[in-house]
Amino acid sequence: MQLSHTPHAVSVSFDDPNLVSAAGLVPTMRLAQAAGLQDLGDAHLSVPTDKGANAGAKVTSLVAGMVAGADSIDDMALLRHGGMKKLFSSIYAPSTLGSFLRKFTFGHVRQLDAVASRFLAALTGLTWLLGNPQQASRTPGVALLDVDDTIIEVHGHQKQGAGFGYSRVRGLNALIATLATATTAPIIVAQRLRKGACGSPRGANRLIADAVKQARRLLPAGTPVLVRMDSAYWGRPSLWAAIRGGAKVSVTVKMSPTIKTAIATIDEQAWTTIKYTDAIFNPDTQQWISTAEVAEVAFTAFSSQKKAEQIPGRLVVRRIPDFNAATKAAAGQDGLFDTWRFHAFFTTTDPTVFNTITADTTHRGHAVIEQVNADLKASALAHLPSGVFTANAAWLVLAVMAFNLTRAAATLTGTGLAKATTATIRRTLITVPARIASSARRLVLHLPTAWPWEAAWTDLFNRVNDPPAPATA
Repeated sequence: MQLSHTPHAVSVSFDDPNLVSAAGLVPTMRLAQAAGLQDLGDAHLSVPTDKGANAGAKVTSLVAGMVAGADSIDDMALLRHGGMKKLFSSIYAPSTLGSFLRKFTFGHVRQLDAVASRFLAALTGLTWLLGNPQQASRTPGVALLDVDDTIIEVHGHQKQGAGFGYSRVRGLNALIATLATATTAPIIVAQRLRKGACGSPRGANRLIADAVKQARRLLPAGTPVLVRMDSAYWGRPSLWAAIRGGAKVSVTVKMSPTIKTAIATIDEQAWTTIKYTDAIFNPDTQQWISTAEVAEVAFTAFSSQKKAEQIPGRLVVRRIPDFNAATKAAAGQDGLFDTWRFHAFFTTTDPTVFNTITADTTHRGHAVIEQVNADLKASALAHLPSGVFTANAAWLVLAVMAFNLTRAAATLTGTGLAKATTATIRRTLITVPARIASSARRLVLHLPTAWPWEAAWTDLFNRVNDPPAPATA
């Protein structure tokens, strides 16, 4: 690819009032309107003074900007170019939106949480975020709820709450919970911003309880929920928050003396070879040739506590060769864990549904939440734009709403983009340039010819503009 003109033959002029750079906002924000985003903001937010007036419209502007790629308050200016005012009303200036966010208190952030949860419930009813509701009711599967936190790096000394956490990076700590099924990509059902120096499990039990309740609202009745967590959340508060909500748990354990003792009781014949890194399948024996093996043993978590606090379940253990065994033996550190490296997790799942191998494979799938963390950081969470902690906490909730809205819009285009990243969806569906023309009191959007994703864009536009389905008895 090369330029078809010499530099002297090309000139530039920013003078067309009918061009927009993100025509995909038209069907996407139509979907947000159908889900009641602005009405929810007006109904649940009580931000004081004139800065909090028209809260629903300001929330909608912030979400729209994030969908279009804004990752700072100043970036909200991208909503005010060309012909955007012909397509949308109540487009606020970045300074107005910044003043709105800085008026948030912790209570207002929780009000915005309520808006986000209701908005997600409405999106789930309008789209296939969690799959086809009719098919789900006939073939209920296990819904996977993952919990994890991530550090969002910040710079400058005026960021409230910033500190050095477990990653040794100065930032703020974002705790999120995602929900997915076997056929759908993860959506975010709960979120919380915390101080940068905050330990991972701090307050996680409250978020887990909220996430399980939200999952119950979104999923068909009777759908089992499995909460997956890493070892940072190995503790009674986090596990009991999930179990009291009616969910099963699958959580990585810390290698305490109790855990090591339980692993030592596993019979050598109980280990089963599994598909793992560099594994080869032997068609003659129908078995995997691998260095990784799994086994399990009955285990009661927190057995030293009173009976009401104990949690019966299974300890599933995966072992792989310890390549440093010779070095450790030479240093006089020989023992049980010299030959093998052990990775164990505790689960309360039914062994008839999740056998040892299935439980191990399912638990390793918890890593999918890292993709969601990376997706958010590549989008609206590339920065936390304010020096005020509560404003940044509200920004996180808005970023989650934008993430779920983008995902919901993609599901209306078929299966091709249903599991794509936000960046891919934005490139193919949202940031599509268009020229606005009017004819017979109607607006016409002229989009590029031969756009590779024309069919997907058209499907989205048609779906959000369909008339409502007729009521049935």
